[in-house]
Amino acid sequence: MAQRIQVLCIRKTKKQSRHEAISHIGGKNPDGSRWKISEKDAINGIETGRWSFYVVRGDQTADVLVWQTPQGQKFLRTGHDVTTADNLLSLPQCR
Repeated sequence: MAQRIQVLCIRKTKKQSRHEAISHIGGKNPDGSRWKISEKDAINGIETGRWSFYVVRGDQTADVLVWQTPQGQKFLRTGHDVTTADNLLSLPQCR
């Protein structure tokens, strides 16, 4: 069974853009230490069943899923919830 992990922050390829690709996701371990992994590693972890990521915004939880462009490029974004916004891109930048 996949380990379920909350994502608390992201790194983007271009920090100023709300629509640029995510390069890393991050969060906190149970001991309070921070973790950060590349988007590629997160995608691999989801696809192999090792990890299941999610984002919390207010009282809503959205799963982080692997999506694919028409050209075959894989990327992360949240699944559909009560908003049309991608909650993953709304997260603060990881330190």
